[in-house]
Amino acid sequence: MGFATSGSFPASLSPSQLQVTLTSNYLTFDGATGSFAQQYLPELYEAEVERYGNRTLNGFLRMVGAEMPMTSDQVIWSEQNRLHVSYDTAVTSGGGGLAVTVTIPDATDGTGLTAECAIRRRQTIVVSDGLNTVKCYVTDVAPSSKGGPGANTAVITFQTYQVATAIAGGIPNATAVKVFVYGSEFAKGTNGMDFGTAGAAGAQENVATSGVTAIEPVLTQFSNKPIIIKDYYEVSGSDTAQIGWVEVATEDGASGYLWYLKSESETRMRFEDYLEMAMVEGELNGAGSVTAVGTPGTEGLFAAIRTRGNVYNDFAGAAAPGSGAMGDFDTILKQLDKQGAIEENMLFLSRATALDFDDMIAAMNGSYASTAAASYGLFDNEAEMALNFGFSGFRRGSYDFYKTDWKYLNDASTRGLTSDIDGVLIPAGTTTVYDQMLGSNIRRPFLHTRYRASEADDRRYKSWLNGSVGGAYTSGLDAMQIHFLSERCLVTQAANNFVLMKSTV
Repeated sequence: MGFATSGSFPASLSPSQLQVTLTSNYLTFDGATGSFAQQYLPELYEAEVERYGNRTLNGFLRMVGAEMPMTSDQVIWSEQNRLHVSYDTAVTSGGGGLAVTVTIPDATDGTGLTAECAIRRRQTIVVSDGLNTVKCYVTDVAPSSKGGPGANTAVITFQTYQVATAIAGGIPNATAVKVFVYGSEFAKGTNGMDFGTAGAAGAQENVATSGVTAIEPVLTQFSNKPIIIKDYYEVSGSDTAQIGWVEVATEDGASGYLWYLKSESETRMRFEDYLEMAMVEGELNGAGSVTAVGTPGTEGLFAAIRTRGNVYNDFAGAAAPGSGAMGDFDTILKQLDKQGAIEENMLFLSRATALDFDDMIAAMNGSYASTAAASYGLFDNEAEMALNFGFSGFRRGSYDFYKTDWKYLNDASTRGLTSDIDGVLIPAGTTTVYDQMLGSNIRRPFLHTRYRASEADDRRYKSWLNGSVGGAYTSGLDAMQIHFLSERCLVTQAANNFVLMKSTV
């Protein structure tokens, strides 16, 4: 019996009489066997190709918000209510439209029903169905019925100034109307204002039976709870000493030929993104199915705007890109007029919506629509500048807007995957509010993050090592465990000044 192999050549190699590279005597580096027994080395690129650029998404809250410590499990704040008295759920009724039924909430202070209606006798009001307006004088405010939550009503009897009845003024019976108070009028020698049922003309009012004469402001409170966010990475002691041929270079500056550096770095960056994403996407545990103890959830930015702010669906959805979208934008401006009317605002948009805004603004140029070509010489008479079709800021009406792309809405692994959020409109800065009385901006916080911290422990951003590798000697585990933790929540104040742009198509 002969030898299975001669010993001079490995079993996997067969000699050849020709000095050429053959499949029988050349082993590929990436072959099925993964063998390194090759005589020809490939050309290696040691660095990874950054095909996704900077992959981190955080930075949005640092741009528009602030961070403040707190020591409690809950943060509570109060917000102003509107100053003037108005009702948008009134219905005309009674003979000739002389009475208006106004739906009002249940009492929460134990007083009678008449104290709940803020419209009082001898006040002057405007009654409108949207097309016709009648100005009236209130002669009586009396209880009508008392039902369940939200079912209380009060009857307001009024007389009209310019027309005989509300019907004569164009407002028929059983019509939904809106009512607001614009003043009052008293005859000579009459007593002060009250809520009560009318007596004889000029008679002394019975405040004890007619209700409270003053309008007490309602305390409106909001709250949020911090959530605990954690992450974790582990590498064995052997792997920390293993050198690879791929050079590590990450967004946070980690470099070298130790692969675990890349893994730890990406875990850290992913956690930092989660700190912001949780504040944007967070939801309170309400009627859902989350039953885990100690997980109340938290109100994120989108949830706060959806609940207490303004949601606009399908911006420029029905309009062609260009000037047609201006009608949609003007609708948003009219809604801002009804709210705080803050002059400076930031627009954080998806790529598609940002292009819609660029086309909308560019369409305001007359030659854009007529020639569908670039107009040169518009900016300081320089053609090169006219070729910049992107707009970072613009003014419409009394508002200034600063536009930027929000990477979070474009990334294919986050909101770019769902494409249901087109952008958000946020009051510029964190504390700027326009005061109508002063005629200038005053300072007030809007959007900021609260994190748990005290003299004993700061939980804004914690990281620590466990194990017996990498400088940690806390246990006999032959590994390095890296833990990350933060406890925080987002406070969205005056959410009525925020606009969430959503896509429903």
